[in-house]
Amino acid sequence: MVRHREFDEEKALNAAMRLFWEKGFEATSLNDLTSAMEIQRPSLYLAFGDKKQLFETALRKYTQVHASNIRAQLQSKTSVRDAFHAFFKSLVDEEYKGEGSPGCFCINTMVELAPHDEKFEIITREHQMYLAVLFQETIERGLQSGELKADTNPKALAHALVVSLIGLTVIMKSRPERIIIDNAVEVTLSLL
Repeated sequence: MVRHREFDEEKALNAAMRLFWEKGFEATSLNDLTSAMEIQRPSLYLAFGDKKQLFETALRKYTQVHASNIRAQLQSKTSVRDAFHAFFKSLVDEEYKGEGSPGCFCINTMVELAPHDEKFEIITREHQMYLAVLFQETIERGLQSGELKADTNPKALAHALVVSLIGLTVIMKSRPERIIIDNAVEVTLSLL
């Protein structure tokens, strides 16, 4: 007879994701995970595999939710310029609201694990590429509406915006003066 799991897998996965997001892979212990997930080690292993497999599952869930949220933000405004401005402003506002934002889980992973783990290099690069596609679709919408200049290269501009997004997210971890970040965002968005 198969025993049913006595815990909510989705709730446990969300707890693991938040913990990994805050602390990173290396700094998160199995004790931290079982405590946050409110499960025992055998249940963790049975449901999610080892720590690295759990981290990968949490990261993949995050990238799906993150991309979906970005798509919704970019589609929420008729003006492409306004959409990108609102997106970047919300990113900066979140970081500077004073609650110690953990940043982007994917970018944190890119910095911590991608340089020496091919699996996470691939996962984080795939997410970057997907964001570039979302940005490119938005830019193409601006070209079709006539809001953006006809000679705009949507693919190159999308990649430049992704690079700027990643750079901003990383540099904000050192908490530079807000004016430095706001100016960088304005210059970046002037590419539109």
